[in-house]
Amino acid sequence: MSRLRMGILGAGGIARVMADTLQKMDTAEAYAVAARDLDRAQAFADEFSVKHAYGSYEELLRDPKVELIYIATPHSLHKEQAMRCLEAGKPVLCEKAFTSNASEAREVLETAREKQVFITEAIWPRYMPMAKILKDFCGSGKIGEIKALTANLGYPVFQNERIHRADLAGGALLDVGVYPLTFASIVFGGGIEDITASAVISEEGVDLQNSIILTYKGGQTATIFSTVTGPTDRQGILYGTAGYAIVENINNFEEINVYNTDHKRIERIERPAQITGYEYEVQAAVDCIREGKIECPQMPHKEIVRIMELMDKIRAGWGMKYPWEM
Repeated sequence: MSRLRMGILGAGGIARVMADTLQKMDTAEAYAVAARDLDRAQAFADEFSVKHAYGSYEELLRDPKVELIYIATPHSLHKEQAMRCLEAGKPVLCEKAFTSNASEAREVLETAREKQVFITEAIWPRYMPMAKILKDFCGSGKIGEIKALTANLGYPVFQNERIHRADLAGGALLDVGVYPLTFASIVFGGGIEDITASAVISEEGVDLQNSIILTYKGGQTATIFSTVTGPTDRQGILYGTAGYAIVENINNFEEINVYNTDHKRIERIERPAQITGYEYEVQAAVDCIREGKIECPQMPHKEIVRIMELMDKIRAGWGMKYPWEM
């Protein structure tokens, strides 16, 4: 079977990781790249052996051979660009956060349903084999009934334009906070009964760091921290009635270390071999497109909206709005 021809919309850092991943895949290829500057797109294409470089996003959409478009631009642009792709009949793999708010997400997904064109969110931990391993572990009873979790993620990236600018939907929550929220969703699902959250807001109007406590209808709690001011240990910890487990790197699950009530490690579960981790979201998209589906089972449309609604509620508690929401 031929490799699915993928177009990359945007030529920034995350697009580079995707292009590198595609070079090593057998089922998909980086066929084209588009940037607002042709020279930049061409340099990207030359580096990653991409066949076609375009100096506008519209040219990419007009290429009849492109079978899937990966959107790798700032959050504020996702809705408009996803809509253009869908209107052009192009399937979409859109970087997280899917859009800047839930209203935008619902509009995009409604268009996908109307056009019957595939779209999903590129929130990579959802697609990794370790996500299923983690779910299976949570249901195994090895640490008893899981009553609580903590999760954190942080990087020193506030200086990046897309992070510190409110008009690009910047801040910690949508960029890194979505990962500990995703970790909590994988472990506990939905059913959130109460949200307590606080944030440090920058002069530019975006959150530098935040702390969130989610309380679930079943009595479980998730305590979450994210920041763009510096690094964190990236751990997710599950607390059960018969032990606890430490998940290393919730952004790209590396291993699960399991401990009993005497704090002795009783098991270590390692991550399967991978290229970069991005290959799983690509493969999920490839499979769905070839099967005629418009959404991925790993990240259904209703879950995309639920997570966006959750982040909307959290931001509302801080009084943090993006310029177009004022």
